[in-house]
Amino acid sequence: MKKKPFLPTLTAVALTLGTNVIPVVPLSPHAVAFAEQQPPAYKNRTEIPDMYKWKLEHIYPDRAAWEADVKKVEQLAGEFVKHQGKLGTSQANLLEALEDYSTLSRLHDKAYVYANMAMDVNMANPELQELADRAEKMSTLVREKTSWLVPEIVAVPDARMKQFLASEELTAYKTFLEDALRAKPHSLTIEMEELLAKSTPVGGAGENIYGMLAKDVTFPKIKDENGKEVQLTRANFISYMDSKDRSVRKAAFEAYYHTLARFQDTFAQTLAAEVKANNFYAGARKYDSALEASLHPNHVPTEVYDQLIETVNANLPLLHRYMELKKKMLGVDELHMYDIYTPVVSSDDRYIPYEEAKQIVLEGLSPLGEEYVNKLAEGFAGGWVDVYSTDDKRSGAYQWGTYDTHPYVLLNYQGTLDDVFTIAHEMGHAMQSYYTNQKQPYISSNYPTFTAEVASTMNETLLFKSLYAKAKTKEEKMYLLNQYLENFRGTLFRQTQFAEFEKAIHEKEAAGEALNAEALKKLYLEINKKYYGPAMVSDDEIAMEWARIPHFYYNFYVYQYSTSFAASVALAKQVLDEGETAVARIRDNVLAAGNSAPPIDVLKAAGVDMSTAEPIQQAMDVFKETLDELEKLINEQQ
Repeated sequence: MKKKPFLPTLTAVALTLGTNVIPVVPLSPHAVAFAEQQPPAYKNRTEIPDMYKWKLEHIYPDRAAWEADVKKVEQLAGEFVKHQGKLGTSQANLLEALEDYSTLSRLHDKAYVYANMAMDVNMANPELQELADRAEKMSTLVREKTSWLVPEIVAVPDARMKQFLASEELTAYKTFLEDALRAKPHSLTIEMEELLAKSTPVGGAGENIYGMLAKDVTFPKIKDENGKEVQLTRANFISYMDSKDRSVRKAAFEAYYHTLARFQDTFAQTLAAEVKANNFYAGARKYDSALEASLHPNHVPTEVYDQLIETVNANLPLLHRYMELKKKMLGVDELHMYDIYTPVVSSDDRYIPYEEAKQIVLEGLSPLGEEYVNKLAEGFAGGWVDVYSTDDKRSGAYQWGTYDTHPYVLLNYQGTLDDVFTIAHEMGHAMQSYYTNQKQPYISSNYPTFTAEVASTMNETLLFKSLYAKAKTKEEKMYLLNQYLENFRGTLFRQTQFAEFEKAIHEKEAAGEALNAEALKKLYLEINKKYYGPAMVSDDEIAMEWARIPHFYYNFYVYQYSTSFAASVALAKQVLDEGETAVARIRDNVLAAGNSAPPIDVLKAAGVDMSTAEPIQQAMDVFKETLDELEKLINEQQ
C-alpha cells in the first residue's frame, strides 16, 4: 500500500498487502531451540520493549519541537505567495521560488510523516489523533498556498522555459519542471487549482472513513487447532487461514467475511466515494479516465496496465492447472477459497522469533553485497523498525520516512515465515529510500511506486533463491517450489485480479452505474471465478474480499505489485548470474535513481523493458517451469 503524497515531492511510501502470500521456507536447524515459543501478546504499546519499537525521537525529540516546525511550515506557506507572478520574469526568480518550495515541502514532509506514524502505532490515542488532524490541516494549507505554482510554470512561454531548462543552475529542478510541463494539457487556472486543493480533504473522506471503520470492526472468537477459543483479528486472520486444520481455516474464513458483510453497505459507500473522487479529479483535469490520470505523472502509458491484464488472462490456464494440483495434493473433494493458503507439501510451521528472522533475512540478501547487508543490519539495530502488533496499531506493513531521517518500517510480526519475507520486502523499500536519499537531491527523491515495488519484491525472490539453494531433500525442494508458486499466485495473479477489479469499478462509476454492495460483490465474485477456474469453489463469502483490501483506496496502486514482481524476477536473476556487476548496475540505476528519470526508463537502464509485455510473459514462463518441476517431483514420489 502507498499513502498518497500530498505534494509532488513527498517521500514515497510503500506498504505490503496484508493478503499477499509470501514464500514460506523451512527454518535453519539452529531455530529448533525456539520451537515452543509463541508470538508475544502485548495489550498496549507500553508493554513492548523499546528495542522492538521504532525511534520517532530521531525525527523530533518532543512535541514542542514538532509544533515549532508546524508553525514554521505555516509561516513559509504564507510567505510563498511572494513568488507569484514572477516565475517567468527571470531565471533567478524561478530558481529562488523552486528553492523555497523545496524547503517548504521538505519541512512539511518531516512534520506530516511524524504525526501520522505516531498515530499509526497507537490509533486509539485521542492526542495522537489530534496530532494527525493538525498535520492534515497543515498539509491542506500548504497545498492551497502552493497550488498556483504548476499553473504558473506551465504559463511560462515555451522559448523562455527552454532557456531556463538549459541552465546549469536549474539542473536539480529539471525533472520537476519537465514533469510540470508534461502536465500542461491537464493544468487548470490558478483559481481552479486552489479550489481543487481545498477539496482534497473531501476527496479523501472515503479512504479516511474506511481506515477508521476497518479498525473499529471487531471479529468473533474461533477455536484454534487445540480447541481453544481465540480472538480473531485483522492481524492474525492470515495465520489462521494458513492453518493445517481445515476446520480452523473454514471457521476463520466464515467468521471474518460474515463480520465484514454486516457492514457491507458502509464499506460499499466508502469505496464508491473513493472511486467517485478519482473519476471527478480525472475529469476536472481533462484525462480520459482515472486510470490515465493515475499513471500519467509517472510516464506510464495505460497500455502497460492493459497488457498486464491481457497477458495474465492469457495465462490463467496455468493458474487453473495449479489449482487442480492443489486440490489433488490436499485430497479434498472440493477446493474452497479457505484452502488457498494451505501448502500442498507438509512443512515445519514452528514460531520464528524476530531475532531469528533478522538473521534469515541478512543471510538471504547477502548476494546484494557487504555494504547493503551491513546497512541493513544497522537499520535493524538503529530504531528503523516497529515490530509487534497491539489492538490499536495499524494493520499490515509499510515503509515510510522523510528525506532528513533514516527510513522507518512498520510490521505486525506474528512469527511466521510469511512475516520473515515481509521483513525482506519492507527493508527492500527502506534500502531504496536510503540509497535514493544518499544520491538524489530532495526534489528528485520521491521515487515512484512503479520502481518502489521492484526493490522489495527482488528481495523476496533473492531470499527464496537462497533458501532453495540450501534445500537438501526432495521434500524440502517440493515445499519450496510450492511456495514459489504461491508467491506467483499471490503477487502476479492476485494483484492483477485486484487491478482488473479496480479498473472495472472506475469504468462502471464513470458510466453512471451504482457501486452498491450487491454490485461490488457480484463483480468481485465473477472475476474471482475467472481467475481460479473450475477446480476452485468460489465461496459466496469471498465476494466480500474487496472490503478488506485497503489498496483500493490508493488510486491504481496494486498493478505495480504485478509489474514489479515480473521485473524483480529478471533483476534477481541478474544478481545471481553476474554478481557485483549486476548489483552495482541495479543499485545505481534503480535503488538510487529516485525520480531522476521516468520509471520505465529506470528499469530499462537496469536491463528490463516494462513498456512491453515480454517481462510479464517471461515471468509466466518461470511459473510454468516451476509448476512442471513440482509435478515431476510429486510424480516421482508416487
